[in-house]
Amino acid sequence: MAAHALPAADRLTEVTPSITGREIAAELVPPPQFHTATFESYRPDRDFPSQAAAVQTLRSFARVWEPPQPGGFFGWGRKKQVEHKPGVYLDGGFGVGKTHLLAALWHVAPAPKYFGTFIEYTALVGALGFQPTIDLLRGSKLICIDEFELDDPGDTMMMTRLLGALVASGTRIAATSNTPPQALGEGRFAASDFLREIQSLSSHFETVRIDGLDYRRRDVSGVAATVDDETLGRVVDAISARGEHVTADRFRDVVDHLATVHPSKYIKLITDVDVIALADVEQLHDQMEALRFVAFVDRVYDAEIPIVASGVPLNDVFDAEMLQGGYRKKYLRAVSRLIALTSGELPPHD
Repeated sequence: MAAHALPAADRLTEVTPSITGREIAAELVPPPQFHTATFESYRPDRDFPSQAAAVQTLRSFARVWEPPQPGGFFGWGRKKQVEHKPGVYLDGGFGVGKTHLLAALWHVAPAPKYFGTFIEYTALVGALGFQPTIDLLRGSKLICIDEFELDDPGDTMMMTRLLGALVASGTRIAATSNTPPQALGEGRFAASDFLREIQSLSSHFETVRIDGLDYRRRDVSGVAATVDDETLGRVVDAISARGEHVTADRFRDVVDHLATVHPSKYIKLITDVDVIALADVEQLHDQMEALRFVAFVDRVYDAEIPIVASGVPLNDVFDAEMLQGGYRKKYLRAVSRLIALTSGELPPHD
């Protein structure tokens, strides 16, 4: 859109958000599309039996919160509960329903309970401090951690200590990731130097493998929709005329702005936004820029905000080297979400 001015609209780049630790904690609930997620509404793919098996494992994991059932004399006839580790870890590719199942588990757990992404918990520690975070979360019946990733040694050490303290106090943990717990950090930093911490983390979890196809690719084209510059302007004007809140920014400006905002605050960039317009999308070659954009896409997807874009299709926004590196799964998940966000079709579960 180099030859065209941006249409009149609000700019994401003009927002400088702030957020407190208490605000982060208050938002530790499932995203809107999972507010009603249940085990019953999860639709397992018959071609992948591990999906139905995962539901049964999580139901069994949740029985610890059920009141004891009366039995016969001396307890005869009581159904013996299956023993589980204090944590359950849903390992599988993107788009197989891990977040839906995590939210379903959260909904059946008694309060107090928390649900957030890995980055939200690390941001909570950054905002409150380590011990105040433990004090806030201690006593929780369940803590759900979506998109569990260890991208640097500091996060490894911090999350090991945090989860260890919470598990010791009786809290149960549930997490999702595209990487088995014993392989966290692999390909991204010197994981071998922190093997003891990684093993300590994985010892808390019972790993549940979920196989399957990305549901976002079942009915959605494999290419992110794109428009030309003039069409983008007309679309923004039409959305504004309907009274919806649309933002319009050049892609490069947004990428640069994300570097000035902590990822925990990205959600505040898009508060009350109905549609995001990105002009002149270009391929990213800097890994830090790409990871920040992934974190931003996650928040946009959770908020179910459609994107209209010009320039390079957003499924090609990460270069070939990135798609072969240690963050490959993160980038592929983001591509899957970008295809859904630009298609106008946002499926009901992840």
